[in-house]
Amino acid sequence: MDDEYSKFVRRMNPPRVVIDNDTCEDATVIQVDSVNKHGILLDVVQVLAEVDLIITKAYISSDGVWFMDVFNVIDQNGKKIRDQDIINYIQMRLESNASFVPSMRDSVGVMPSEEHTSIELSGTDRPGLLSEVCAVLADLRCNVVNAEIWTHNARAAAVVHVTDDSTGCAIKDPNHLATIKELLCNVLRGNSELKAAKMTLATPGVTNRDRRLHQLMFADRDYEKVERAELQRIEDKGSRPQVTALDCSQKDYTVVTMRSKDRPKLLFDIICTLTDMQYVVFHGMVNTGRMEAYQEFYIRHVDGLPISSEAERERVVQCLEAAIERRASEGLELQLCTDDRVGLLSDITRIFRENSLCIKRAEISTKGGKAVDTFYVTDVTGNTVDPKIIDSVRRQIGQNILQVKLNPSPPPKAPQGTTMGYLFGNLFKARSFQNFKLIRSYS
Repeated sequence: MDDEYSKFVRRMNPPRVVIDNDTCEDATVIQVDSVNKHGILLDVVQVLAEVDLIITKAYISSDGVWFMDVFNVIDQNGKKIRDQDIINYIQMRLESNASFVPSMRDSVGVMPSEEHTSIELSGTDRPGLLSEVCAVLADLRCNVVNAEIWTHNARAAAVVHVTDDSTGCAIKDPNHLATIKELLCNVLRGNSELKAAKMTLATPGVTNRDRRLHQLMFADRDYEKVERAELQRIEDKGSRPQVTALDCSQKDYTVVTMRSKDRPKLLFDIICTLTDMQYVVFHGMVNTGRMEAYQEFYIRHVDGLPISSEAERERVVQCLEAAIERRASEGLELQLCTDDRVGLLSDITRIFRENSLCIKRAEISTKGGKAVDTFYVTDVTGNTVDPKIIDSVRRQIGQNILQVKLNPSPPPKAPQGTTMGYLFGNLFKARSFQNFKLIRSYS
C-alpha cells in the first residue's frame, strides 16, 4: 500500500525543471523540483554528466517529502547552455519521472544486447594487462566498439562493448561467449592472482557505464590501501583529496566535506558512491574555483541514522577518496584518431607495453568508422614517461595518428583544512545564495 501511495503521489506531482539563462551572468541555472525518493539526486546529476555539463555551483535540499536542487552549469568551453537540443534532452529526461536506479550487482561478466556484447572485467592491475585482454579479443575476432578502463590502488576495472566481426552485431553463440569468458578469466588471474575472477552471463544492463565501473571497483574493495613498491612514488600531496566526516549532533546528521582538484563529473562520482553505499544527501552545497572544488553534504544512512561508529566513518572517508581518485587524470594524456579495424586496439596496447608504458585510464570509442581513443599513461613505476619513449611510440604508431595533449595547468595548492557548518548557517537562506536567485512558488 505504501508503495502504491508513493507512486500515486509521484504521478500527481511530476518533476518540474526550469532552465534559466538570464539569472546568472556566467552560467545556466537548472532548478529541479520533485517528490523525494532515494536515488533522485544521482538521477539528476547523471543526466547532467551524460551531456558533459560542468557543475560550477550547486545547492541541494531533500529533507522531507520534497526534492529541490539548483545547479549552475556550463559547457566544456565554459559557456552557458544555448543548444536547444541539449536543453530539451535535460527536460525530457528529468521530467519523464521514469528514471530507474538499479541495484548493485556484485558479479562481473558478459552482457549481450542486440547491438553489442558488454564485457565487464575487474582484477589486480599489472603492466600489460589491457594489452593481454585486447590480444585475446582480437584473436577471438571481437571488434571493440567502445570501452572505458580505470585503475586505482592496484586494481583495474573495465566495461568493454564488442561486436562479432563476422556479423557486426552482438555475439550470440553460447560457445563463443563461453570461450571469451574462459580466456579473459585466465588473463585476469595472471600467474599469482589470489582472487579468482567471477564471470557470469547476465541480462542486458541498464546501469550507466561510469556508475558500473564505480560498482565494480567498490566490489573489488579498491578503497583499501595497497602497500606495493611500485605504488610508493613521489607525488604532490596537494593533489590528493581531503575528505572529512564529522558529527552534527544538534541536527542528527553526519557532515561530509571534500576538497579536491576540480574535474568533470566530480559530483557524479561522489553522489554515485554515496548512493550505492546507501547514504542519502539531505542538504549540500558545491562550490568550484579555478582549480579546486569544495563540497559539503549533510547525510544519513537510508535507515535514517547518521554515521554511528569510527569504523563506519573511516570506511566512508576511504570510499569517497577512492571515488574522487578513480577518474583522476593520472599520467600523460595521449589521443589517437585513425580508421577503425579489428585488432587495432590490440596493436596499439602491444606497442605501449613493449615500450614499458602503463595505461592508468583509457576511453575507447568509434565514430563513423574512426577510432577515437584517449589513454593516460605512466612508466612502470608510475612516474612521468620519458619524452624520448613517447617520440618512439609515436613513430611506430604514426605521428599524425597519436597526439600528445599537454596539460599546462599547475597542480592545486594543498587545501588548508575544512570548516564544518559552512552550509548549515545558510541552510534556510538558500534562495538568496549568490547565483541561486531563482524562486518558485508552491502556493
